[in-house]
Amino acid sequence: MRGGQHAISVGGTVSSLHRNRGNGVDVDVVVVGAGLSGLKAANDIEKAGFSCVVLEANDRVGGKTLSLPASPESQGVVDLGAAWINDTNQSYMFTLAQKYGIRLEAQRAAGFNLSLKADGTVTEAPYGDPAIPAVSVIDKESTIALARFFRLIDDLGIKFAKVSFQGTDCVEIDRLTLAEFSEKRSGHPIASYMANSLAQGFLGVDSDEISALHFIKYCNSGTGLDNMISDKKDGGQYLRNHSGNQTFSIRMAEDLKPNSVLLNSPVTAIEQTSRDKCIVRSRDRKFTCRKVIVSVPTVLLPKISFIPDLPPAKRLLSESTALGYYAKTIFVFSSPWWRDAGLSGTLQAEHGPLCFSRDTCVPSLDQYSITCFIVGQRGRDWSKLSKLARTAQVLGQFQKMMSSVVEKVPEPINIIEQEWSKHEWFLGAPSPVMAPGVLTSEAGRALREPYQNVHFVGTETSDVWEGYMEGAVRSGERGAAEVVAEL
Repeated sequence: MRGGQHAISVGGTVSSLHRNRGNGVDVDVVVVGAGLSGLKAANDIEKAGFSCVVLEANDRVGGKTLSLPASPESQGVVDLGAAWINDTNQSYMFTLAQKYGIRLEAQRAAGFNLSLKADGTVTEAPYGDPAIPAVSVIDKESTIALARFFRLIDDLGIKFAKVSFQGTDCVEIDRLTLAEFSEKRSGHPIASYMANSLAQGFLGVDSDEISALHFIKYCNSGTGLDNMISDKKDGGQYLRNHSGNQTFSIRMAEDLKPNSVLLNSPVTAIEQTSRDKCIVRSRDRKFTCRKVIVSVPTVLLPKISFIPDLPPAKRLLSESTALGYYAKTIFVFSSPWWRDAGLSGTLQAEHGPLCFSRDTCVPSLDQYSITCFIVGQRGRDWSKLSKLARTAQVLGQFQKMMSSVVEKVPEPINIIEQEWSKHEWFLGAPSPVMAPGVLTSEAGRALREPYQNVHFVGTETSDVWEGYMEGAVRSGERGAAEVVAEL
């Protein structure tokens, strides 16, 4: 729905918001943002018996989940945003999948991976750890050094989590960028290489842009590096959604009372007028409420005028975090020709726009695609090109790598591109990063702190699977519990 302010209700009808006429308020709670965290909070608030409205700046629900048809000929969809869940340590998302009867597809983890090296050569290796084949030289010494580096990140995460990532040792590591940390604590080139690759893949930034402590915390929240890079059971890339992950948000919005979600309603101001009353203004409407839940990334908080102003720590937090560059180019084909050639669909590249890829097919729906990820500084450079030039460049790199094994690489029947950084209400994906010194400062400690009647949720505020859909849903539950307790 475009062009105006609309309300989503069960069955998709559009009508005006029903108001609570008691105490001069429209609703008990206004939720800002109709992504997974905001919608989870809204559902929990309504279940607790309170009234709620969700204001969404975009013309759709879902936040950084976005699902589109793979092609006019296909029954299947592709995910332009968050793409995977698992059925073990991402229990909240798996429970939602069961609740809504969503069919899930296990990620392909077979065949040969291809790697484009710095010298332009393409090598192949049996599917294993998808992070390893991209390294130019992987000998016994490098393998040992890499294992030690992974263990160091995980061990420090477990240790620092016990003190909530505060304390003297934390402060020391928080002063370092991830690049500095990997060079100082490992000294092996493979550690620096891998640190950069992981920062790009997880958060869309290079290793010199993120605090080492924030990266360690991020990995700890994802149950450790081995799980985060895995495409198998327990891994961060294990199960895909047949109907697309935006379905979760659509169904959660439908679970709310009719007319609870208003689209095309960017919030411009939040005013706390008294101890138990707030005024929330969108571009063309005003709501009064008792509590507000803000479900937008910290970097977008300056788009909202807070009256009175946010505390200094919250303002500093919004100024000291950033969103990395994250884009996808999805090639859709009429058949899974790479599978026939014995390839996994996983590509890794040390140069060029394409950083890595995954097979994202759903054969039962005749949907055959490979999703290419363009991230970090390489992505920012690529982003400056025209759309035509961007497509030509990433397709050319893709075809060059595949043609090292396949005699004739078919032309895609559809190409879908999504640059999250160029969208006004997203500015990047998937989750904000902290520069050195922020996490252990007053600003870092203020991440989840409410400001009087305003509470803050979002995947970046989660201690479990930060940056993922799982983290978003868990944060929404936490925010709703805070508000319900106070109401």
